[in-house]
Amino acid sequence: MSNNLETAVFGGGCFWCTEAIFTRLRGVESVESGYAGGSTANPTYEQVSSGDTGHAESIKIEFDPSQIKYEDLLNVFFTMHDPTTLNRQGHDIGPQYRSAVFYISDEQKVTAENFIKQLATDKVYDDPIVTEVTKLDKFWPAESYHQRYYETNQDKPYCSFVISPKIAKLRQKFAPLLQPEA
Repeated sequence: MSNNLETAVFGGGCFWCTEAIFTRLRGVESVESGYAGGSTANPTYEQVSSGDTGHAESIKIEFDPSQIKYEDLLNVFFTMHDPTTLNRQGHDIGPQYRSAVFYISDEQKVTAENFIKQLATDKVYDDPIVTEVTKLDKFWPAESYHQRYYETNQDKPYCSFVISPKIAKLRQKFAPLLQPEA
């Protein structure tokens, strides 16, 4: 494990999905599900699910930039969710499911903004990108039962029908970025 880890925080809908995706990338040392972007201190899942806290379900990624670049993480993030739907990902609806990049440094802010501008210039999506780019104030870890949810619940319908196809898409589109399978 490198001592030079960096942190990225993304909100891209259900954190069970995004966590399952980013844990599979090489250079990613850890992924934690949690909440960011709101005003409620130490929020619970029930509070965030109400849509009243301002928080988005998010993930905090600790990664080794010598193995994977922040731009690679952005590329995976924007490919694996729909950045054009406001406060929604699939059947998950509400501000807690919004698309967000919570930057930690000015460099991350500029990189994310430029990445989004390039996607728009290249007309990657038919609709405008609504992903917010916001300075991270505080990341609140989610309850323990949300951590590594997919890994311990693959037999549950949500995992089978929603997360597993996303992982298959990840393997197809980003094979060079994946960790070797054990």
